[in-house]
Amino acid sequence: MLKLSIITINKNNASGLQKTMESVFAQTSKDFEYIVIDGASTDESIRTIQQFNNSMTQRFRWLSEPDTGIYNAMNKGLKIAQGEYVQFLNSGDTLAAMDVTEKMLHQVSIVNYQLSIIYGNMLKPLPKGILCDRGFAGKQPTLLDFYNGTLNHSPAFIRRSLFDKYGLYDETLKIVSDWKWYLQAIIFGQEKIEYRDIDVTVFDMNGISTTNQQLDKNERKQVLASLLSPALLKDYEQWAFPVEQMKRLNKYWLTRKLVWWMERGLFKWEKWTR
Repeated sequence: MLKLSIITINKNNASGLQKTMESVFAQTSKDFEYIVIDGASTDESIRTIQQFNNSMTQRFRWLSEPDTGIYNAMNKGLKIAQGEYVQFLNSGDTLAAMDVTEKMLHQVSIVNYQLSIIYGNMLKPLPKGILCDRGFAGKQPTLLDFYNGTLNHSPAFIRRSLFDKYGLYDETLKIVSDWKWYLQAIIFGQEKIEYRDIDVTVFDMNGISTTNQQLDKNERKQVLASLLSPALLKDYEQWAFPVEQMKRLNKYWLTRKLVWWMERGLFKWEKWTR
């Protein structure tokens, strides 16, 4: 069995697709297949795909047909993927280096047990420089972590069989279905994830999840309402942000001491004014 299926979805983003495909075809590893799912693009995307059609020594498959959204396209890729693991590298995203797939597959091969999900770093080009997003950086995330954040999608190698266990992506959602799937697999299914400090992908900052933050917020709220009890959801809505504030304050010695003295002073004041 092939170790990995890299899946790219695209619609009318020929320039982004060109960058993505170039980074995949440049990989030193050959132990993967590459799948491109195009949503019946009307720009130069098909021509871009065809120019790579005969230049890959390993397996390369593609199709172009109408879809009903991002996750419909991703699910099409999952249904035909033959790799033990899958990686989603959407149009515009790129692999960070020529040998990154080789490095990550080596990490998969040297463990003597089956990994559910292994992930590395995602680089974000910002006006002031490159931000290295390490995700949870090796921590096994909690529900609170997912309430406020997520596990980055593009630098993750996900065992393909987990989609048989937890189902495919929810196609009724527009941009947070991968987050919902992670919730079901990692939080409720207790699948273990592992981290390697390897720069895996470069994220396209013009993607829909970056530019439509209000939709992201609304869909997350919808998902949490369907998965959590009303009482538990109410607690998270009330306390998630204050907890995050305290976590930031506790990172530094000075702020940690200030908070401690303020809390002790408040405790004594309340005790003597009752």
